[in-house]
Amino acid sequence: MEWVETTAATIEEAKNLALDQLGIAEDDAEFEVIDEPKQGLFGRTRGEARVRARIRPTSPRAKNERRERGAKSASRRPGARPADEPRPRRESSTRPPRERKPRAERPDTDDDGARQDRADQPKVEAATVSAAAATFLEGILKAAGLTGNVVATIDNDDIDIQVNGDDLNVFVGQRGATLMAVQDLTRVVSQRRLGDHETHLRVDMGSYRERRREALGRFSLKVAAEVLASGEPRALEAMNSADRKIIHDTLADAEGIATRSEGEDPQRRVVVVPA
Repeated sequence: MEWVETTAATIEEAKNLALDQLGIAEDDAEFEVIDEPKQGLFGRTRGEARVRARIRPTSPRAKNERRERGAKSASRRPGARPADEPRPRRESSTRPPRERKPRAERPDTDDDGARQDRADQPKVEAATVSAAAATFLEGILKAAGLTGNVVATIDNDDIDIQVNGDDLNVFVGQRGATLMAVQDLTRVVSQRRLGDHETHLRVDMGSYRERRREALGRFSLKVAAEVLASGEPRALEAMNSADRKIIHDTLADAEGIATRSEGEDPQRRVVVVPA
């Protein structure tokens, strides 16, 4: 997952902007603080907070587990040495050790240089990105033999594109999985192709996101009431990062309730606990 970069008056506001752009909860994100506001004269602050963020990478399987599975596979092969049998000792070699050659130094790829190169590039207008995204989505509708219209709303660097029409469920999929894939493709053919690093692009089909947000909001409030009544934590079903963010945001100000995410994607889930 690529990094996104946001600026704001404070680090916390910059982080929140990055979370909104990524569509995930804070515990699913990885942050790097690039710049902090500096204290000036008379208590005033100078400069802005700049933050990089991305979806936290899934942890690789532990080495012990890989070694264990490899040993089990080997034990099933014909003529394989049993796991509990000691490994035969190698005879010491009289050959002199091979001299190691120094590793070639890697070229300097400092992030500050990459950010400087990006800053030198001309900014792509949000209207240009929006038009490219709308053309791509109209082409998807035509290729699928569906009729509909694409409406784009631009608010500074925020681009929200709503696709309206009938039989759009084919582009939504189970719990919005297909919609997320369509959104990723739209970002590639508009933002990445144009070299845009500033806009925040979101795609919705048939108002699915709004309906999903309302349904998850009602569900999370119901679960919170049950947790308060029983005093016992409750783990919800596995969800994608966007749905988990809705749960966290809905219950953020709930009295006596706290939420956290547990597990690894795609089985990561929200746990609602008494505060």
